[in-house]
Amino acid sequence: MPDPKFRAEYACSEGCDFRASLLEVVYRCPRCGGLLEVSHDVAALRGVPAVMWKRRFESRFGASRLPDASGVWGKQEWAFPQLPTEDIVSLGEGRVPLKPLPRMASELGLAALDLKECGVSPTGSFKDWGMTVLVSAVKHMRSQGVPLRAVACASTGDTSAALSAYCAAAGIPAVVFLPRDKVSLAQLVQPIANGARVLSLDTDFDGCMKLVQAVTADTGLYLANSMNSLRIEGQKMVAVELCQDLGWEPPDWVVIPGGNLGNASALGKGFELMLELGLITKRPRIAVAQAQRANPLARSFRGGFQELVPMQAEKTLASAIQIGNPVSFKRAVRILKAFDGVVEEATESELSNAAARADREGSFTCPQTGVALAAVEKLVAQGVIAKGASVAVVATAHGLKFADFKVGYHRSALADVTSRYANPPVELPANLDAVRKALADLG
Repeated sequence: MPDPKFRAEYACSEGCDFRASLLEVVYRCPRCGGLLEVSHDVAALRGVPAVMWKRRFESRFGASRLPDASGVWGKQEWAFPQLPTEDIVSLGEGRVPLKPLPRMASELGLAALDLKECGVSPTGSFKDWGMTVLVSAVKHMRSQGVPLRAVACASTGDTSAALSAYCAAAGIPAVVFLPRDKVSLAQLVQPIANGARVLSLDTDFDGCMKLVQAVTADTGLYLANSMNSLRIEGQKMVAVELCQDLGWEPPDWVVIPGGNLGNASALGKGFELMLELGLITKRPRIAVAQAQRANPLARSFRGGFQELVPMQAEKTLASAIQIGNPVSFKRAVRILKAFDGVVEEATESELSNAAARADREGSFTCPQTGVALAAVEKLVAQGVIAKGASVAVVATAHGLKFADFKVGYHRSALADVTSRYANPPVELPANLDAVRKALADLG
Protein backbone atom coordinates (compact mmCIF):
# COMPACT_ATOMS: atom_id res chain seq x y z
CA MET A 1 0.00 0.00 0.00
CA PRO A 2 1.13 3.61 -0.55
CA ASP A 3 3.05 5.28 2.27
CA PRO A 4 0.90 8.23 3.47
CA LYS A 5 4.03 10.26 4.31
CA PHE A 6 4.62 10.93 0.63
CA ARG A 7 2.38 13.18 -1.46
CA ALA A 8 2.40 14.87 -4.86
CA GLU A 9 0.20 17.46 -6.57
CA TYR A 10 0.05 19.59 -9.69
CA ALA A 11 1.86 22.92 -9.69
CA CYS A 12 2.30 25.57 -12.39
CA SER A 13 5.65 25.23 -14.16
CA GLU A 14 5.74 29.01 -14.77
CA GLY A 15 5.91 29.92 -11.09
CA CYS A 16 2.26 30.74 -10.33
CA ASP A 17 0.96 29.57 -6.97
CA PHE A 18 -1.68 27.37 -8.62
CA ARG A 19 -2.02 23.89 -7.09
CA ALA A 20 -4.38 21.03 -7.92
CA SER A 21 -4.92 17.38 -7.06
CA LEU A 22 -3.49 14.79 -9.43
CA LEU A 23 -7.06 13.55 -9.81
CA GLU A 24 -8.24 16.78 -11.43
CA VAL A 25 -8.65 16.86 -15.20
CA VAL A 26 -6.31 19.79 -15.87
CA TYR A 27 -3.20 20.16 -18.04
CA ARG A 28 -2.40 23.88 -18.01
CA CYS A 29 -2.44 26.54 -15.32
CA PRO A 30 -5.84 28.29 -15.52
CA ARG A 31 -4.18 31.56 -14.50
CA CYS A 32 -1.22 31.90 -16.86
CA GLY A 33 -1.66 29.05 -19.36
CA GLY A 34 1.66 27.42 -18.47
CA LEU A 35 1.99 23.65 -18.48
CA LEU A 36 1.63 21.96 -15.11
CA GLU A 37 4.19 19.73 -13.45
CA VAL A 38 3.90 17.17 -10.68
CA SER A 39 5.34 18.63 -7.49
CA HIS A 40 6.48 16.23 -4.76
CA ASP A 41 6.82 16.85 -1.04
CA VAL A 42 10.60 16.87 -1.19
CA ALA A 43 10.92 17.48 2.56
CA ALA A 44 9.11 14.20 3.22
CA LEU A 45 11.27 12.40 0.64
CA ARG A 46 14.39 13.77 2.34
CA GLY A 47 13.23 12.00 5.50
CA VAL A 48 14.61 8.82 3.90
CA PRO A 49 18.44 8.97 3.67
CA ALA A 50 19.93 8.61 0.19
CA VAL A 51 21.56 5.31 1.07
CA MET A 52 18.17 3.92 2.10
CA TRP A 53 16.52 5.04 -1.15
CA LYS A 54 19.25 3.22 -3.04
CA ARG A 55 18.76 0.05 -1.01
CA ARG A 56 14.99 0.26 -1.35
CA PHE A 57 15.11 0.67 -5.13
CA GLU A 58 17.76 -2.01 -5.60
CA SER A 59 15.81 -4.54 -3.50
CA ARG A 60 12.70 -3.96 -5.61
CA PHE A 61 14.70 -4.10 -8.85
CA GLY A 62 15.09 -7.84 -8.41
CA ALA A 63 11.37 -8.47 -7.88
CA SER A 64 9.65 -10.97 -10.15
CA ARG A 65 6.07 -9.81 -9.58
CA LEU A 66 4.34 -6.54 -10.33
CA PRO A 67 4.16 -3.76 -9.27
CA ASP A 68 7.71 -3.85 -7.84
CA ALA A 69 8.92 -5.63 -10.99
CA SER A 70 8.09 -2.45 -12.91
CA GLY A 71 10.95 -0.02 -13.37
CA VAL A 72 8.44 2.76 -12.66
CA TRP A 73 6.28 1.37 -9.84
CA GLY A 74 9.30 -0.05 -8.03
CA LYS A 75 9.94 3.67 -7.40
CA GLN A 76 6.33 4.66 -6.75
CA GLU A 77 7.18 7.19 -4.02
CA TRP A 78 8.84 9.31 -6.71
CA ALA A 79 6.07 8.93 -9.32
CA PHE A 80 2.51 8.92 -7.94
CA PRO A 81 2.98 8.13 -4.25
CA GLN A 82 -0.67 8.16 -3.15
CA LEU A 83 -2.03 5.93 -5.93
CA PRO A 84 -3.67 2.77 -4.51
CA THR A 85 -1.90 -0.43 -5.51
CA GLU A 86 -5.10 -1.94 -6.93
CA ASP A 87 -5.31 0.85 -9.51
CA ILE A 88 -1.80 0.40 -10.89
CA VAL A 89 -1.87 -0.62 -14.58
CA SER A 90 1.53 -2.09 -15.43
CA LEU A 91 2.80 -4.26 -18.27
CA GLY A 92 6.28 -4.67 -16.78
CA GLU A 93 7.79 -1.47 -18.22
CA GLY A 94 11.30 -0.33 -17.39
CA ARG A 95 14.23 -2.42 -16.14
CA VAL A 96 15.66 -2.32 -19.67
CA PRO A 97 19.27 -3.11 -20.66
CA LEU A 98 22.12 -0.61 -20.65
CA LYS A 99 24.07 -1.84 -23.67
CA PRO A 100 27.70 -0.80 -24.17
CA LEU A 101 29.01 0.09 -27.63
CA PRO A 102 32.73 -0.42 -26.96
CA ARG A 103 33.95 -0.36 -30.57
CA MET A 104 32.12 2.86 -31.38
CA ALA A 105 33.34 4.37 -28.10
CA SER A 106 36.93 3.43 -28.94
CA GLU A 107 36.68 4.82 -32.48
CA LEU A 108 35.33 8.13 -31.12
CA GLY A 109 37.85 8.30 -28.28
CA LEU A 110 35.20 8.04 -25.54
CA ALA A 111 35.66 6.32 -22.18
CA ALA A 112 32.20 4.75 -22.57
CA LEU A 113 29.24 4.88 -24.91
CA ASP A 114 26.13 3.12 -23.65
CA LEU A 115 22.63 2.70 -25.09
CA LYS A 116 19.76 2.74 -22.62
CA GLU A 117 17.51 0.38 -24.59
CA CYS A 118 14.07 1.81 -23.78
CA GLY A 119 12.63 0.04 -26.81
CA VAL A 120 13.03 -3.28 -24.96
CA SER A 121 9.68 -2.58 -23.35
CA PRO A 122 6.10 -3.93 -23.63
CA THR A 123 5.09 -1.82 -26.65
CA GLY A 124 8.60 -1.23 -27.97
CA SER A 125 9.31 2.35 -26.87
CA PHE A 126 10.07 4.61 -23.92
CA LYS A 127 6.46 5.86 -24.00
CA ASP A 128 5.50 2.93 -21.77
CA TRP A 129 7.31 4.55 -18.83
CA GLY A 130 4.96 7.52 -18.81
CA MET A 131 1.80 5.82 -20.00
CA THR A 132 1.69 3.41 -17.07
CA VAL A 133 1.40 6.39 -14.70
CA LEU A 134 -1.19 8.22 -16.78
CA VAL A 135 -3.48 5.24 -17.39
CA SER A 136 -3.19 4.16 -13.76
CA ALA A 137 -4.32 7.65 -12.73
CA VAL A 138 -7.28 7.44 -15.12
CA LYS A 139 -8.26 4.05 -13.74
CA HIS A 140 -8.21 5.50 -10.22
CA MET A 141 -10.19 8.59 -11.28
CA ARG A 142 -12.85 6.42 -12.88
CA SER A 143 -13.05 4.31 -9.70
CA GLN A 144 -13.69 7.57 -7.80
CA GLY A 145 -16.55 8.51 -10.10
CA VAL A 146 -14.78 11.00 -12.36
CA PRO A 147 -16.77 10.77 -15.66
CA LEU A 148 -14.01 9.93 -18.13
CA ARG A 149 -15.32 8.14 -21.23
CA ALA A 150 -11.95 7.50 -22.88
CA VAL A 151 -8.31 8.55 -23.13
CA ALA A 152 -7.11 10.24 -26.33
CA CYS A 153 -3.77 11.11 -27.90
CA ALA A 154 -2.18 12.48 -31.05
CA SER A 155 0.75 10.37 -32.12
CA THR A 156 3.52 9.74 -34.60
CA GLY A 157 3.23 6.06 -33.66
CA ASP A 158 4.78 5.14 -30.31
CA THR A 159 2.43 7.10 -28.05
CA SER A 160 -0.58 5.49 -29.69
CA ALA A 161 0.89 2.01 -29.19
CA ALA A 162 1.54 2.65 -25.51
CA LEU A 163 -1.81 4.28 -24.85
CA SER A 164 -3.79 1.56 -26.59
CA ALA A 165 -1.97 -1.27 -24.81
CA TYR A 166 -2.29 0.19 -21.30
CA CYS A 167 -5.92 1.16 -21.86
CA ALA A 168 -6.62 -2.36 -23.15
CA ALA A 169 -5.08 -3.79 -19.97
CA ALA A 170 -7.19 -1.44 -17.84
CA GLY A 171 -10.42 -1.93 -19.81
CA ILE A 172 -10.59 1.78 -20.71
CA PRO A 173 -11.51 2.99 -24.23
CA ALA A 174 -8.66 4.67 -26.15
CA VAL A 175 -8.84 7.11 -29.07
CA VAL A 176 -5.82 7.68 -31.31
CA PHE A 177 -5.24 10.52 -33.79
CA LEU A 178 -2.60 9.54 -36.37
CA PRO A 179 -1.28 11.48 -39.38
CA ARG A 180 -2.28 9.50 -42.49
CA ASP A 181 0.62 7.82 -44.35
CA LYS A 182 3.22 9.21 -41.92
CA VAL A 183 3.42 6.26 -39.50
CA SER A 184 5.15 2.93 -40.08
CA LEU A 185 2.89 -0.08 -40.61
CA ALA A 186 4.29 -1.74 -37.48
CA GLN A 187 3.32 1.31 -35.44
CA LEU A 188 -0.12 1.64 -37.04
CA VAL A 189 -1.08 -1.95 -36.34
CA GLN A 190 -0.36 -1.80 -32.60
CA PRO A 191 -3.30 0.44 -31.58
CA ILE A 192 -5.55 -1.40 -34.04
CA ALA A 193 -4.63 -4.74 -32.47
CA ASN A 194 -5.29 -3.38 -28.96
CA GLY A 195 -8.79 -2.25 -29.87
CA ALA A 196 -8.31 1.52 -29.91
CA ARG A 197 -10.51 3.82 -31.99
CA VAL A 198 -7.96 4.90 -34.61
CA LEU A 199 -8.58 8.12 -36.57
CA SER A 200 -6.19 8.43 -39.53
CA LEU A 201 -6.23 12.12 -40.40
CA ASP A 202 -5.14 13.93 -43.52
CA THR A 203 -2.63 16.16 -41.67
CA ASP A 204 0.72 15.95 -39.86
CA PHE A 205 1.40 15.37 -36.17
CA ASP A 206 1.04 19.05 -35.31
CA GLY A 207 -2.39 19.07 -36.97
CA CYS A 208 -3.40 15.98 -34.98
CA MET A 209 -2.16 17.67 -31.81
CA LYS A 210 -4.37 20.72 -32.39
CA LEU A 211 -7.41 18.50 -32.92
CA VAL A 212 -6.84 16.29 -29.90
CA GLN A 213 -6.42 19.32 -27.64
CA ALA A 214 -9.71 20.70 -28.96
CA VAL A 215 -11.51 17.37 -28.51
CA THR A 216 -10.20 16.84 -24.98
CA ALA A 217 -11.53 20.24 -23.95
CA ASP A 218 -14.59 18.03 -23.38
CA THR A 219 -13.52 16.74 -19.97
CA GLY A 220 -15.06 13.35 -20.72
CA LEU A 221 -12.00 12.66 -22.87
CA TYR A 222 -8.64 12.63 -21.08
CA LEU A 223 -5.52 13.91 -22.87
CA ALA A 224 -2.58 11.49 -22.96
CA ASN A 225 0.09 13.51 -24.76
CA SER A 226 3.26 14.63 -23.01
CA MET A 227 1.81 18.04 -22.16
CA ASN A 228 0.09 15.94 -19.47
CA SER A 229 2.69 15.98 -16.71
CA LEU A 230 1.72 12.52 -15.40
CA ARG A 231 3.57 11.18 -18.43
CA ILE A 232 6.72 13.05 -17.36
CA GLU A 233 6.60 11.39 -13.93
CA GLY A 234 7.01 7.95 -15.45
CA GLN A 235 9.52 9.02 -18.08
CA LYS A 236 11.81 10.66 -15.53
CA MET A 237 12.50 7.16 -14.20
CA VAL A 238 14.68 6.58 -17.28
CA ALA A 239 17.21 8.94 -15.67
CA VAL A 240 16.88 7.24 -12.29
CA GLU A 241 17.30 3.76 -13.74
CA LEU A 242 20.27 4.90 -15.83
CA CYS A 243 22.07 6.13 -12.71
CA GLN A 244 21.15 2.92 -10.89
CA ASP A 245 22.67 0.94 -13.78
CA LEU A 246 25.89 2.93 -13.39
CA GLY A 247 26.21 2.48 -9.62
CA TRP A 248 24.60 5.89 -8.96
CA GLU A 249 27.32 7.70 -10.90
CA PRO A 250 25.79 9.62 -13.83
CA PRO A 251 27.65 9.78 -17.14
CA ASP A 252 29.28 12.99 -18.33
CA TRP A 253 26.69 13.33 -21.12
CA VAL A 254 23.19 12.04 -21.81
CA VAL A 255 21.97 12.34 -25.42
CA ILE A 256 18.34 11.93 -26.39
CA PRO A 257 16.28 12.33 -29.58
CA GLY A 258 13.90 15.28 -29.40
CA GLY A 259 10.46 15.63 -30.97
CA ASN A 260 7.70 16.98 -28.73
CA LEU A 261 10.45 17.42 -26.08
CA GLY A 262 8.62 15.89 -23.11
CA ASN A 263 11.35 13.31 -22.65
CA ALA A 264 14.10 15.93 -22.46
CA SER A 265 12.32 17.68 -19.60
CA ALA A 266 11.55 14.32 -17.96
CA LEU A 267 15.20 13.31 -17.92
CA GLY A 268 16.20 16.59 -16.32
CA LYS A 269 13.48 16.24 -13.72
CA GLY A 270 14.76 12.80 -12.76
CA PHE A 271 18.34 14.02 -12.39
CA GLU A 272 17.21 17.07 -10.37
CA LEU A 273 15.30 14.92 -7.90
CA MET A 274 18.26 12.58 -7.42
CA LEU A 275 20.47 15.61 -6.76
CA GLU A 276 18.00 17.07 -4.25
CA LEU A 277 17.84 13.79 -2.35
CA GLY A 278 21.58 13.12 -2.46
CA LEU A 279 21.59 9.98 -4.61
CA ILE A 280 23.95 11.62 -7.12
CA THR A 281 26.44 14.46 -6.72
CA LYS A 282 26.72 15.96 -10.21
CA ARG A 283 24.61 16.94 -13.19
CA PRO A 284 25.36 15.27 -16.50
CA ARG A 285 25.28 17.54 -19.51
CA ILE A 286 22.28 16.91 -21.76
CA ALA A 287 22.20 17.01 -25.55
CA VAL A 288 18.94 16.90 -27.49
CA ALA A 289 19.25 15.55 -31.03
CA GLN A 290 16.85 16.44 -33.83
CA ALA A 291 16.45 15.42 -37.44
CA GLN A 292 17.57 18.26 -39.69
CA ARG A 293 14.18 18.13 -41.42
CA ALA A 294 12.29 18.67 -38.12
CA ASN A 295 14.59 20.87 -36.06
CA PRO A 296 12.72 23.76 -34.39
CA LEU A 297 14.65 23.32 -31.12
CA ALA A 298 18.01 23.28 -32.93
CA ARG A 299 17.08 26.50 -34.73
CA SER A 300 16.07 28.09 -31.45
CA PHE A 301 19.31 26.93 -29.80
CA ARG A 302 21.35 28.62 -32.51
CA GLY A 303 19.46 31.83 -31.69
CA GLY A 304 20.16 31.57 -27.97
CA PHE A 305 16.71 30.12 -27.19
CA GLN A 306 15.15 33.55 -27.70
CA GLU A 307 11.99 32.03 -29.15
CA LEU A 308 10.45 28.99 -30.75
CA VAL A 309 9.49 29.50 -34.38
CA PRO A 310 7.16 26.63 -35.33
CA MET A 311 7.98 25.03 -38.65
CA GLN A 312 6.35 22.66 -41.10
CA ALA A 313 8.32 19.51 -40.36
CA GLU A 314 9.55 17.83 -43.53
CA LYS A 315 9.37 14.11 -44.13
CA THR A 316 12.20 12.35 -42.30
CA LEU A 317 13.16 8.73 -41.69
CA ALA A 318 13.01 9.62 -37.98
CA SER A 319 9.23 9.83 -38.25
CA ALA A 320 8.58 9.62 -34.50
CA ILE A 321 10.25 13.02 -34.03
CA GLN A 322 8.84 14.64 -37.18
CA ILE A 323 7.33 17.49 -35.15
CA GLY A 324 7.53 21.17 -35.98
CA ASN A 325 5.80 22.76 -32.98
CA PRO A 326 6.87 20.92 -29.79
CA VAL A 327 4.47 21.32 -26.88
CA SER A 328 7.16 20.96 -24.19
CA PHE A 329 9.54 23.54 -25.67
CA LYS A 330 9.69 25.80 -22.58
CA ARG A 331 10.18 22.92 -20.17
CA ALA A 332 12.95 21.45 -22.33
CA VAL A 333 14.75 24.80 -22.62
CA ARG A 334 14.71 25.23 -18.83
CA ILE A 335 16.33 21.81 -18.43
CA LEU A 336 18.90 22.44 -21.16
CA LYS A 337 19.93 25.71 -19.52
CA ALA A 338 20.16 24.09 -16.08
CA PHE A 339 22.24 21.21 -17.41
CA ASP A 340 24.57 23.25 -19.67
CA GLY A 341 22.87 21.47 -22.55
CA VAL A 342 23.22 21.68 -26.30
CA VAL A 343 21.16 20.79 -29.35
CA GLU A 344 22.51 19.06 -32.46
CA GLU A 345 20.87 17.84 -35.65
CA ALA A 346 21.43 15.03 -38.13
CA THR A 347 20.83 14.63 -41.85
CA GLU A 348 19.09 11.58 -43.26
CA SER A 349 22.43 10.02 -44.22
CA GLU A 350 24.00 10.78 -40.84
CA LEU A 351 21.17 9.27 -38.81
CA SER A 352 20.95 6.19 -41.04
CA ASN A 353 24.67 5.43 -40.92
CA ALA A 354 24.91 6.04 -37.19
CA ALA A 355 22.06 3.57 -36.59
CA ALA A 356 23.76 0.99 -38.84
CA ARG A 357 27.07 1.54 -37.04
CA ALA A 358 25.45 0.69 -33.69
CA ASP A 359 23.76 -2.34 -35.23
CA ARG A 360 27.22 -3.71 -36.01
CA GLU A 361 27.63 -4.10 -32.24
CA GLY A 362 24.47 -6.12 -31.73
CA SER A 363 21.77 -3.45 -31.53
CA PHE A 364 18.79 -3.02 -33.82
CA THR A 365 18.57 0.72 -33.70
CA CYS A 366 15.55 2.84 -34.61
CA PRO A 367 16.05 5.95 -36.78
CA GLN A 368 15.35 8.30 -33.84
CA THR A 369 18.18 6.71 -31.86
CA GLY A 370 20.26 7.03 -35.03
CA VAL A 371 19.70 10.78 -34.78
CA ALA A 372 21.09 10.76 -31.24
CA LEU A 373 24.09 8.61 -32.18
CA ALA A 374 24.85 10.87 -35.14
CA ALA A 375 24.71 13.83 -32.77
CA VAL A 376 27.28 12.12 -30.55
CA GLU A 377 29.61 11.68 -33.53
CA LYS A 378 29.24 15.34 -34.50
CA LEU A 379 29.61 16.72 -30.97
CA VAL A 380 32.80 14.69 -30.46
CA ALA A 381 34.17 15.94 -33.79
CA GLN A 382 33.40 19.52 -32.73
CA GLY A 383 35.11 19.04 -29.36
CA VAL A 384 31.87 19.76 -27.47
CA ILE A 385 31.93 16.23 -26.05
CA ALA A 386 35.52 15.82 -24.88
CA LYS A 387 37.66 12.82 -25.64
CA GLY A 388 37.57 10.45 -22.70
CA ALA A 389 34.01 11.41 -21.73
CA SER A 390 31.36 8.89 -20.73
CA VAL A 391 28.17 9.15 -22.79
CA ALA A 392 24.77 7.49 -22.48
CA VAL A 393 22.28 7.59 -25.36
CA VAL A 394 18.59 7.02 -24.70
CA ALA A 395 17.42 4.58 -27.38
CA THR A 396 13.76 5.52 -27.58
CA ALA A 397 12.24 2.68 -29.62
CA HIS A 398 13.03 -0.76 -30.97
CA GLY A 399 14.25 -1.05 -34.55
CA LEU A 400 11.68 -3.76 -35.23
CA LYS A 401 9.12 -0.97 -35.45
CA PHE A 402 11.05 0.39 -38.42
CA ALA A 403 11.81 -2.73 -40.43
CA ASP A 404 11.23 -0.91 -43.73
CA PHE A 405 13.92 1.59 -42.74
CA LYS A 406 16.37 -1.26 -42.13
CA VAL A 407 15.53 -3.07 -45.34
CA GLY A 408 15.78 0.11 -47.39
CA TYR A 409 19.14 0.95 -45.84
CA HIS A 410 20.73 -2.39 -46.65
CA ARG A 411 19.29 -2.33 -50.16
CA SER A 412 20.79 1.18 -50.56
CA ALA A 413 17.29 2.27 -51.51
CA LEU A 414 16.66 5.14 -49.07
CA ALA A 415 16.33 8.58 -50.64
CA ASP A 416 19.09 11.03 -49.71
CA VAL A 417 21.07 8.31 -47.90
CA THR A 418 24.46 6.87 -48.79
CA SER A 419 24.49 3.50 -47.02
CA ARG A 420 28.08 3.23 -45.75
CA TYR A 421 27.41 -0.01 -43.87
CA ALA A 422 25.03 -1.73 -46.28
CA ASN A 423 25.16 -5.50 -45.94
CA PRO A 424 22.91 -7.07 -48.59
CA PRO A 425 22.69 -10.86 -48.86
CA VAL A 426 25.19 -12.57 -51.16
CA GLU A 427 23.31 -14.35 -53.93
CA LEU A 428 24.99 -17.58 -55.04
CA PRO A 429 24.30 -20.79 -56.91
CA ALA A 430 23.58 -23.67 -54.55
CA ASN A 431 26.95 -25.44 -54.81
CA LEU A 432 29.70 -26.04 -52.28
CA ASP A 433 32.56 -24.34 -54.15
CA ALA A 434 30.63 -21.09 -54.45
CA VAL A 435 29.77 -21.17 -50.74
CA ARG A 436 33.37 -21.86 -49.74
CA LYS A 437 34.63 -19.02 -51.91
CA ALA A 438 32.10 -16.62 -50.38
CA LEU A 439 33.28 -17.57 -46.87
CA ALA A 440 37.02 -17.59 -47.57
CA ASP A 441 37.71 -14.17 -46.05
CA LEU A 442 35.92 -14.78 -42.73
CA GLY A 443 37.95 -14.60 -39.52
